[in-house]
Amino acid sequence: MPIATTSAATRPFAVAAAKICDSKKASDIVVLDVRKLTTISDWFVVCSVTNERQSRAIADQLRVSMRDEEGLRELGVEGIQDGRWILQDFGAVVVHVFHESQRGFYDIEGLWADAPRLKWAPAPAKKKAKKA
Repeated sequence: MPIATTSAATRPFAVAAAKICDSKKASDIVVLDVRKLTTISDWFVVCSVTNERQSRAIADQLRVSMRDEEGLRELGVEGIQDGRWILQDFGAVVVHVFHESQRGFYDIEGLWADAPRLKWAPAPAKKKAKKA
């Protein structure tokens, strides 16, 4: 599997993770560029969900899609049992899936306030087929 070796090469992985979260109806999705602030990762993707089932569904989809479509294996995961804050480590990208009641408490965006936010566009919505 390919491994991104430069920081510039990792941006598409962060965008892909954000789009996966969006496809599973996560809200308030933020992509933080932490490349100049830490060596633990290049990007943080932070999103909110309304329930634990949704957070687990996002985590499952991230694990499969990041591996099959982006060539990145999940290096670690925390919080999958509780589902109120799931952290998935894909090396260059770390994804934080928060239950909306927990996101403000942990305030990842506040802790990394110096990190620039990456503008990204969600995948276009699929049009529903018209009935004849």
